[in-house]
Amino acid sequence: MAFDLDKALTGISGILVTPYDEAGEIAPAKLAPIIDRALEAGVHIPVVNGNTGEFYALTTDEACTMVAEVCRMVDGRAPVLAGVGRGIRDACRLAKASAEAGASALMIHQPPDPFVSPRGTVDYVKAVHEASGGLPMMLYLRNDAIGTKNIKALCDLPGVKGVKWATPNPLKLADAIAACDPSIVWVGGLAEVWAPPLYAVGARGFTSGLINVWPERSVAIHKALDAGDYVTANQLIDEMKPFEEIRAEELNGTNVTGVKAALAATGFDCGATRPPSAWPLTGAQQATLEAFLAEVGLT
Repeated sequence: MAFDLDKALTGISGILVTPYDEAGEIAPAKLAPIIDRALEAGVHIPVVNGNTGEFYALTTDEACTMVAEVCRMVDGRAPVLAGVGRGIRDACRLAKASAEAGASALMIHQPPDPFVSPRGTVDYVKAVHEASGGLPMMLYLRNDAIGTKNIKALCDLPGVKGVKWATPNPLKLADAIAACDPSIVWVGGLAEVWAPPLYAVGARGFTSGLINVWPERSVAIHKALDAGDYVTANQLIDEMKPFEEIRAEELNGTNVTGVKAALAATGFDCGATRPPSAWPLTGAQQATLEAFLAEVGLT
């Protein structure tokens, strides 16, 4: 089925967890009911091998399996965005596997190499694009220190359709939007809490790990923002802040932990997280989570 990728990117990019079994091995089948609920709620584009999916804790073989299984479970109901990254050879291998699995586009993690260079990143993105056979790409920007000039150089590459802006700098985002081709879709990459200020300067759509647990709330926030109703959007976001505050603790080390703990508490156990993520929640964190889930009617 053909999808309008530009339109989908302005929706909710739902970052799926990676489930594990009791032995700590990936267990993709556990995602089936989570994907079904998210798509039924109206989530626009499921994302596999993102950071909420513990991308950097997976082997490349595991990431290849996850993209194949997620594409199979989505089964043409929505476009699938597939995360790729790490060393160039792993990134290219995963890009090829993602294309073969049926992914609609790639999300390219910003290289974490300690010696990454802006022009080297251009070469990196070109190689990944070629390895995928020309799949459209969304750049995942977690560090805007490369500057507007270098962001534009990346956005000018063939195949780049959008940027997941994951830095809390709306004014730098505004500069980048003004400098780049107007066809680029700028997606709020810091989930629901940061969506309103990023929307205010031109971002459209946002990424979400909340969709694993409460996709209906993510969809309601998106609907309000698309209507320009910031009052409603902020009210909906404020009601979920206890959950997001848990995820932000321990230097953001409980980000995925909070999601997986909430899944377990609501009957969708997807296992633990892998180190160096924190696991499990502390007693105080777990109590706060359980109170939140009860208050919003999820348990």
